[in-house]
Amino acid sequence: MSRLKQLAEHPVTQRAFRSPFVRRLTTQLVAAQRAPEDLVTPYRSWAELDAHGPVPLVAREHGDALDIAFVVPGFRRGSGGHTTISNLVRGLEARGHMCSIWIDDPLGHSGGAANFRAFFGPFAATVHDDLRGWRGAGVAVATGWQTVATVLRLERCGARAHLVQDDEPEFYPASAERLWAERAFQLPTITAGTWLAERMRAKGLAATPFDLGIDHATYHPQPGVTRVPNRVLFYARAATPRRAVPLGLLALEALQARRSVEIVLFGDAAPLAAPFAFTNLGILDPPAVARAYNEAGAGLVLSLTNHSLVAQEMVACGLPAVELRTPSTEAAFAGAPIALADPTPQAIADALERQLDAPAATGDWAATRTWAAAAAAVESALR
Repeated sequence: MSRLKQLAEHPVTQRAFRSPFVRRLTTQLVAAQRAPEDLVTPYRSWAELDAHGPVPLVAREHGDALDIAFVVPGFRRGSGGHTTISNLVRGLEARGHMCSIWIDDPLGHSGGAANFRAFFGPFAATVHDDLRGWRGAGVAVATGWQTVATVLRLERCGARAHLVQDDEPEFYPASAERLWAERAFQLPTITAGTWLAERMRAKGLAATPFDLGIDHATYHPQPGVTRVPNRVLFYARAATPRRAVPLGLLALEALQARRSVEIVLFGDAAPLAAPFAFTNLGILDPPAVARAYNEAGAGLVLSLTNHSLVAQEMVACGLPAVELRTPSTEAAFAGAPIALADPTPQAIADALERQLDAPAATGDWAATRTWAAAAAAVESALR
């Protein structure tokens, strides 16, 4: 054993490390090395909107083809909301419309246009790193609360709309972010599902819903893949609190106490700890996700606000799925072969056991959920 290691492991040294003074000093040293967090730049557009108000709309001529500019907030690999935006862009392009994508990420943490294309492409739309080259648009579409103030301040817009994929104020405790997310509901809305449309109408806003689609070229049963009957696949995206990962882990612990199951997690790059053995696949590209859906015996995804794409993509691959019972999932999955469970570990474990022992026949429910149909509904709303 080296002299340095002996010194570090000596009881006197260990007591010193545990002393309040050393802990405070360590915290201060770590904080001193961290770059100061910029809490102003990401939200400056809201101050500008307060000071100057929305820029007036202008008359713009257009024929059958629309000029649609999607203004998107910062993103990470695997972001479900940006996946939906990109699927809608592909669907609208297939219907003859010209689309562009403008990244509204003032601190540049997302990596810009190159990352957006790598994570969510392909599509024909031009992707812009920021709004500096803004040229106007027939319709400017805000796609998250963070982008609404920016869109309201854009010039040369013929119309504006807000693509609402979730009740975003619910993502935050009392905070400036929650205040601005609540204020963001002031444009005509296009909503992912009827539950959100009802919430927008209750706020006095126009709302046109669309059903989230499924990429059937990717998500479908794969006859050559062997399904493991006792494998449970959990969408454990812990970076997104509304995915209720701690609740899911407790449910899987309860399930494993009842029977022998193989547990596989996916959806987040960060390592997780759990009171049971598991395999963590991390963030997968769509073909790898589809294969994982085809290999498992039951799937678990938990949605505390609006429903996720994941459960219906599982079903499209023939994987019996379990979701939380909420107003959103009850509206979205009426008649679907998706088991809805109350938000307790035991209730979720019960639902998983039922899906493992007597899997719901997935049938053709997913066949009507297409991005072409979603794009047609969005096109109607934009017109």
